[in-house]
Amino acid sequence: MKLFAGNSNRQLAESVAKYLGVSVGRASVRRFADEEIFVEIQENVRGEDVFILQSTSYPANDHLMELLIMIDAFRRSSARRITAVIPYFGYARQDRRTSGRTPISAKLVANLITRAGADRVLTLDLHAGQIQGFFDIPTDNLYAVPVMARDIRARYKDLSSVIVVSPDVGGVVRARALSKRLNDTLLAIVDKRREKPGESEVMNVIGEIKGKDCFLIDDIIDSGGTLCNAAEALLEKGANSVTAYITHGVLSGGAVNRIMDSKLTELVITDSIQPTAAVESAPNIRVLSITDLIGEAIARTSHEQSVSSLFD
Repeated sequence: MKLFAGNSNRQLAESVAKYLGVSVGRASVRRFADEEIFVEIQENVRGEDVFILQSTSYPANDHLMELLIMIDAFRRSSARRITAVIPYFGYARQDRRTSGRTPISAKLVANLITRAGADRVLTLDLHAGQIQGFFDIPTDNLYAVPVMARDIRARYKDLSSVIVVSPDVGGVVRARALSKRLNDTLLAIVDKRREKPGESEVMNVIGEIKGKDCFLIDDIIDSGGTLCNAAEALLEKGANSVTAYITHGVLSGGAVNRIMDSKLTELVITDSIQPTAAVESAPNIRVLSITDLIGEAIARTSHEQSVSSLFD
């Protein structure tokens, strides 16, 4: 088994390699003067079980092209099996047609990865579970909930005042999974209306949150507007505090400043996307490592063992 990485998240790749007891494979991923991407594999991979770790985070198109070209390079170098390890799967929010004459870009990206030559995909907290069905190759969707639950248990010994909150109706399944791992704590839902992408208005809070420590859970935070609005609504309804656990910290534009100025006690994100300097310096943003989760999933895949048992 050999682990390689593009340029999207070298820190995570190095950490996962250390967990697996291997070194990140030698490969050159560089650009020509016109920004055209060139990949050269600098070691023998014939007959090897190859894993490519690459999030399709900002700049999404560049990192996606890096992944596709690396897959093609390994396929032409006679790798036995190629697994695309995509901690953050970009374009996942375009998983359906929301209006006329619009694409389903998540399906297009799935087709590109498959046709490039990947034999398997390993990803984390897809925005919509049905995206697994967009791939015509085996796809494992890992969940960050167990990692988050362990972190909450380590920091909050008394869970009697804790309530898990979903920021919208679509995230109830994820919120319920976290609640179950926290001794079936109470559950609440923020009912919101999204007028256009990147903007939302909180309409109501479903559930009794007065005097509770609220834990908002979601898969993606981008502009941060929804999360900040939800935190304000919960505090107005009498919540003691609001902490957010989000898998993918996209945090585009002025999102980091928005979080720092918000009423959130803390925002906890994973390193599925490599944290920027602004994220690392923010006083109320903390990064939770998914190294063990990704590393163990890669090890089990390589040894043909069950991955789903990680979440039993």
